[in-house]
Parts: sequence; C-alpha cells; structure tokens
Amino acid sequence: MKNMATITDISGVSQEISCIACGIQSGSVNLPVERITETEHFVLEQDFEWPIEGFLIVASKRHVFCLDELDEKETEECFDLVRKARKALREVIGTEYITLVLHEKTPTSHFHAWIFPWHAWMFEKFSGKPHEVLDVMKFAKEHFSDEEHLKVLRTTAKKIQRALSS
Repeated sequence: MKNMATITDISGVSQEISCIACGIQSGSVNLPVERITETEHFVLEQDFEWPIEGFLIVASKRHVFCLDELDEKETEECFDLVRKARKALREVIGTEYITLVLHEKTPTSHFHAWIFPWHAWMFEKFSGKPHEVLDVMKFAKEHFSDEEHLKVLRTTAKKIQRALSS
C-alpha cells in the first residue's frame, strides 16, 4: 500500500494524496497560488502549505527522491533555477537571507529544494538559524492563514514570475 498523507494547503483545503508532486503535475492537487515558472525538468512554486511570502519550492517533475538520482543536465537546471529564484526574491521583496534545504526521500513527494526567505518579522521572534525554520513555518500557519495573506502570496508570486521572465 502506498504511503498516504493528508495535506492542507494555505487556503484551508485538505486532500489525501500519495505523492504531492505527482498530484500537482497531474492537476489533482489544486495550487492556491499559481505556478511561478517551470523548466524542462523542474517547477518553481510558492509553497502551498505554509503562508510565508516568497517561500519557494523547486521540485523535480520526474518521480525521483534523491539528488544523486538527477542526471548532470537536471542537476544544472535545478541549481540554475534555485539561483534565479533567489535573485528574484532579492529584487522583488528585498530578501536579504535565505535558508536553502534540499529535501530527499520524503514519503509523499519528489526531490525538492526549499528556498526559505528570512523576513524582518521573523527576527523579532527567532534568531534566523536553520533549526528554527519549522518553528517559523508553524508560527506563520497559525497567524497568517487568512485571505489577506493569501492575496499577498499571489501578488508576490506574480511579481517573481515577471522578474524571472524579464
């Protein structure tokens, strides 16, 4: 039996899914914020679970779990997209610092990278160390899961999309 997980997106919609990335690719998982861009092998999206402006995910389209499963072209493409997305975060919302997490072998998703932006509000409660990322995510979900913040995420995603296409 496949691993199943219940996911709840930032707009409050819950779904049972065996693979988040496959669900997004097939359209069975609706994104509350439209896809920012895609390449031949990767997609760039605002994270759909955590309401943090500019929290971006670079995910493999191919059903792979580990970085070393990517071929050379895919690896170059992945990190080029990460670099471009990071640059767009600086240009669009002034992100000074990020934490980059490469996430392998999750039971319900493909290999992906988190581009986690550190905002000024986060430093009021947290020190900005990598071990605090999950605490910040939980704080954001508790305090920013509303239509107002969802609009901000959509607007920022559109601006990042424009920055990447120029």
